[in-house]
Amino acid sequence: MTAPATAIVRLTDVHLDMASDAGMVNILRGITLDIATGEIAAVVGPSGAGKSSLMMVAGGLERASSGRVEVAGRDLGPLDDDARARLRRDHIGIVFQGFHLIPTMTAHENVALPLEFAGRSDAFELAESALARVGLGHRISHYPAQLSGGEQQRVAVARAFVGRPKLLLADEPTGNLDGTTGKQIMDLLFELARTDAATLILITHDLTLAGRCDRILHIADGVVVGDERTPVALAAQ
Repeated sequence: MTAPATAIVRLTDVHLDMASDAGMVNILRGITLDIATGEIAAVVGPSGAGKSSLMMVAGGLERASSGRVEVAGRDLGPLDDDARARLRRDHIGIVFQGFHLIPTMTAHENVALPLEFAGRSDAFELAESALARVGLGHRISHYPAQLSGGEQQRVAVARAFVGRPKLLLADEPTGNLDGTTGKQIMDLLFELARTDAATLILITHDLTLAGRCDRILHIADGVVVGDERTPVALAAQ
């Protein structure tokens, strides 16, 4: 299959093997996949299917055992850990199920942190704008312990989007939230991704949520067993 020129993520025969007490485990077993710029794709499948591992490989957080991984036109294979970290800093935002906020930092400081690492002199100005985008402009000086779970995840979303990344990876971002709050977070993620023309790869067990994406990738036993366009995508054509 020929990959489209606009693919922001391109995986070619990607394998991921990891050691365990029982020996080597084949987690990803030959995945070839393209994700287009601006696409919102859901990754679904049973627990242990390899969904999170796929995201980790696509985000350069885990090194593929074999195959080729390209993100934003860069082949991740030859890159060392520092170069991968710079690529993530410049092009990728990540939202996990856990909020991963630094408890001794305010919301403002948590969101500004990746920009500070990048040497941006406007880190705090941009962080303030990002918090306003997610509806937390009034909570900017609060610490994580002073925020609700939904508010903490909004801070995490602001941190992921503050650098206007080309690619956003979200791994069960509503898993620790109640249904109403989770829907608000997902509405926010979809809105920000569409507004910024960012690519969003969403790992979820919620098929209703997956149906709001442009595309659903079904993963089982480390391989892609289904790839479908949703009515959302078809209606946009």
